[in-house]
Amino acid sequence: MEKQKNIPELRFPEFEAEWEKKILNDTCTIVGGGTPDSGKEEFWNGHIQWFTPTEIKMDYVSKSERTITELGLKKSSARLLPDGTILLTSRATIGEVAIALNECTTNQGFQSIIVNKSYNNLFIFNWIKNNRYQFVRRANGSTFLEISKSEIGKIPICAPTLPEQQKIAFFFTAIDQKILQLKQKKTLLEQYKKGVMQKIFSQQIRFKDDNGQKYPKWVKTKFHDIYTFRNTNSFSRENLNYKNGDVKNIHYGDIHTKFNTLFDITKEEIPYVNEDLPIYKISVDNYCKAGDLVFADASEDLTDVGKSIELVNLNNEMVLSGLHTILARPNLSKITIGFGGYLMKSDDIRKQIMHEAQGSKVSSISASKLSCIQLNIPVPEEQTKIANFLSSIDDKINYTQKQIEKAEVWKKGLMQQMFV
Repeated sequence: MEKQKNIPELRFPEFEAEWEKKILNDTCTIVGGGTPDSGKEEFWNGHIQWFTPTEIKMDYVSKSERTITELGLKKSSARLLPDGTILLTSRATIGEVAIALNECTTNQGFQSIIVNKSYNNLFIFNWIKNNRYQFVRRANGSTFLEISKSEIGKIPICAPTLPEQQKIAFFFTAIDQKILQLKQKKTLLEQYKKGVMQKIFSQQIRFKDDNGQKYPKWVKTKFHDIYTFRNTNSFSRENLNYKNGDVKNIHYGDIHTKFNTLFDITKEEIPYVNEDLPIYKISVDNYCKAGDLVFADASEDLTDVGKSIELVNLNNEMVLSGLHTILARPNLSKITIGFGGYLMKSDDIRKQIMHEAQGSKVSSISASKLSCIQLNIPVPEEQTKIANFLSSIDDKINYTQKQIEKAEVWKKGLMQQMFV
């Protein structure tokens, strides 16, 4: 039987030699971290960057949340790491990596990798990202998972010659740069939307009618003058599924984590209510309709309490508002579909909701408290123009996010083919 060669599926044409099988210890020096005594002021607030695992969120890091002094470095097990070091999380969260752009050090949650000169650090970095499972499966521990320096060093790796490593590294760096540009574009769009919303809802920006004339002044009213409440259910996640059913259900957790401000059911993943539940008892009037607001009534984070979505398209599907939600139905002669969702996101409304929220560990808002929130709204025609303008920005943000996801999937597929 012919011996399997260590050659990737996808390769630059000028390279043909088999990749050499090594272990990580052959490619680098592995260095642990340390923490100076927190009670010694002279150890802290120096010029040396000191990273913790929670700061490893990007591929490259340069500035840490805390710094230590030369004395703090000397009096701890921490070691000064050169720029280009791969910071590898090795405790609790295993195998997250970032490249240090400057000299730095870390706490004990890392086993950092200083790559030898005969290897390319960006190649090793991308190899680790593509083989994170090897680090995770070697970790052990009862209180939390941890992988030791010796276990990391024994992990097998196949590597080509340095010129091929460099070309692969350059290729993936170019892809990363494109993804970074898309992420920056999304961030700028989000910042622009936030700024323009502040100006719209403070009336620094006003829209005009099709004849160029100003719309009437905005009118102050109460939430209960525009919206009435409907009953919701208390179905937990265990009562829901994503495979089959006749009725779908909006869970408060999805409002917090994934649903867009303007909820279009054709663009969202929403679970079904299990068919064995007695939903026949639910009144037809308590099923969701276009224009309804659905609030998540509780959150551990005060800034997130009362987070809401507006249902703009239900595609004729039967939908319920579920556990820990508040369902509010608008008077569509006073407020247009698409405007209410953005109104609830405005600074003034968010401040009022947070002010009315109750609780210490978990903050919550009730329907009665919501009903007294003061609204300031324009005529329906201006509402429509505001909603169309803001939703066009959201469309650009969502399109950019899809581009990011597509690029990341493409990169992942390439990595699987270009590494052995």
